[in-house]
Amino acid sequence: MKKNITKILAASILALATQNFNAQKVVVNREVETTNDGKMLLGNQLKDQFLKEPYSEWYTKEFNEYSLDQKAVGELKKNKINSYNLIVFMGTWCEDSHRDFPRLMKILEEVKFPDSRLTIIAVNRKKESPTGDESKYNVQKVPTIIVEKFGKEIGRIIEMPTTGYIERDLVEILKKDDKSVIKEIFKKEN
Repeated sequence: MKKNITKILAASILALATQNFNAQKVVVNREVETTNDGKMLLGNQLKDQFLKEPYSEWYTKEFNEYSLDQKAVGELKKNKINSYNLIVFMGTWCEDSHRDFPRLMKILEEVKFPDSRLTIIAVNRKKESPTGDESKYNVQKVPTIIVEKFGKEIGRIIEMPTTGYIERDLVEILKKDDKSVIKEIFKKEN
């Protein structure tokens, strides 16, 4: 009897674990063919996907031509940007994304930003993704670059950097952080 209960319990735990694992699968590097826009990326993407045609045409050119603000890049390193998470919503059909997404990737490469802390979500012209994350983050325009720490949003860059440089806007966002997020997390636990 005890063996049977143990077997049933083990099978139940295994079934639940498998169910949870399957529920968390996210399709990565989805590409769709559209009537008006041709090939379009949709949903979660890895940065290597932008080195493939037809995206590489605009991505590589902007990445290579962009001159980094080295002072701002130094500030990003000093302010430990690598300890934050970035969620980037962009559209492969969007001219602003064509300009700013490669620039952001160049900045992140320069600061050696860990891929594990970067989420890239490509949306369609209606600003929709297969996972619906755009609703969770209230994304209205692309590109939208969201900076998070401990699961809480610190700030975002919407469509265009206000300073004209993504790296300068990121520095301003990190300066605002000032440990207020940690205070808020501990306030919620009490």
